[in-house]
Amino acid sequence: MGTTKRTFTPEFKREAVALLESSGRPQMQIAAELGIQPSMLRAWRASLQDSPPRVVGSGPTPVAASPLTSPADQAAEIARLRRELDRTRMERDIPKKSHRHLRGGAEMTFRFIEQHGSIWPVRLMCRVLGVSASGYYAWRSRPESRRAQENRTLLADVRRLQEQHKSRYGSPRMHAALRAEGRGVSRGRIERLMRRHGIRALAGRRYRPCTTDSNHPLPLAPNLLQQTFVAAAPNRVWLADITYLATGEGWLYLAAVLDLATRKLVGWAMREHMRIELTLAALMMATQRQRPAAGLICHSDRGSQYAAAAYGEQLAVVGAVASMSRTGCCFDNAPMESFFHTLKVELVHQRRWATRDEARRDLFAYIEGYYNRQRLHSALGYRTPEQAEQRWAT
Repeated sequence: MGTTKRTFTPEFKREAVALLESSGRPQMQIAAELGIQPSMLRAWRASLQDSPPRVVGSGPTPVAASPLTSPADQAAEIARLRRELDRTRMERDIPKKSHRHLRGGAEMTFRFIEQHGSIWPVRLMCRVLGVSASGYYAWRSRPESRRAQENRTLLADVRRLQEQHKSRYGSPRMHAALRAEGRGVSRGRIERLMRRHGIRALAGRRYRPCTTDSNHPLPLAPNLLQQTFVAAAPNRVWLADITYLATGEGWLYLAAVLDLATRKLVGWAMREHMRIELTLAALMMATQRQRPAAGLICHSDRGSQYAAAAYGEQLAVVGAVASMSRTGCCFDNAPMESFFHTLKVELVHQRRWATRDEARRDLFAYIEGYYNRQRLHSALGYRTPEQAEQRWAT
């Protein structure tokens, strides 16, 4: 599979410039996250500044710069501080019933006493936790074991990666990320270390797939996949769907196109509506970026946006074949639903957007800067979609 020249849609360029102007981070860093040259980002910014204002209603609204600390960021920080305060208050109470959890090992108990020595007297804590003061002082005087030193270094790496990925990694992905850095540690050891120190991935809510209105007279395509989610190479099978996100200004609709072989989001579009123009924009971005050969299968649900004549005509232009799920069966498009679930858990449920522009910026940064290029995917052997695409190319 040969390499192709990358092309970028106007929407991609607008969102990249908006991310640069709103984040306050260096241009080199933003360009590296998006996998583009800084000169390209600089040229896009200059061209957008020189372009006349866009007419309202002709497309997505321009993204305006916002303060570095938005109301949503402030609310998240306040919630974090409240959780920290509650945890501190619980620790200061030293409930007697909790000593059984601390006594999973003498070292853990002694370490707890050492960390809280400035709050309570050592002998009081030893009496409450059922250990001897002489044992504690003997433990403090002993040199740190080799295993403890390794665990301390490993814990620092785990916390660094967890901060880098914004608490999105559990032990399986953390294990894969550490192995990619050359750390030969077992998954069980990482799991025990994370559990002992309260490091865990973001918890997901119960996911409910979006319902699709297929009650329309438009022609439908057969289900060519039949839940066989295997592709021989990139750009052989694409999955498409729509989801919606709440903002203070109303709903923002996201149409996405996912490559089944690489799990890369090859096309996307965000609008204030879910008319045919939304799905067409996502499909056109995918075809411009990937330049698929004839014979591509493009699978979607039976919504009117995918059954419309204009969408079918665009598929015919690139020689693609339409495929559609059965009515009301989200399992027929399971990898696409899995992506939306990941998006909701790792981003949407962690934020409250006051405007659609704020949501657009965060979605663009997540899709192009994180999901496609940084996040390890279990279905790819814990590689990123970008790495999987490069493996196919070479």
